[in-house]
Amino acid sequence: MNANHVGSLYPESFGNFRIGSAVNVSLNATGNAVAQIPIVGGTEYIVRRIVVTNPSASIATGNVTILTSNDGNATNAVSNAVTLSSVSGTDKWQDVALSTAAASTAYTAGSLYVKVNTAVTGTTCDICVFGDVISL
Repeated sequence: MNANHVGSLYPESFGNFRIGSAVNVSLNATGNAVAQIPIVGGTEYIVRRIVVTNPSASIATGNVTILTSNDGNATNAVSNAVTLSSVSGTDKWQDVALSTAAASTAYTAGSLYVKVNTAVTGTTCDICVFGDVISL
């Protein structure tokens, strides 16, 4: 495969696509790295959007941050700390605001991590990361 050619890029079209996801992320307790979001399809990528969806119940009082490290270090934040106020029912979703660094950073971390800042007892959700692959 010759990665210099448009036809060699994954996926087979232009634009951003889902580069990672975590299913049934527990928001039951606060903590660093409560879930891992493996990045697939590339070794270097730009994060364009993070979506919280498919909650088991309302998670409108929950607050999460997405990081490139599992230690909770805020300097590694891909997203801001965001209260999930729009996710007030099982048919709701919310985009997570990206950090200032995400606007100009090409990431190489093999996974992203979910930090739960404010827990919502007995709940789960799915988190999807969308972006552009720079290097396979």
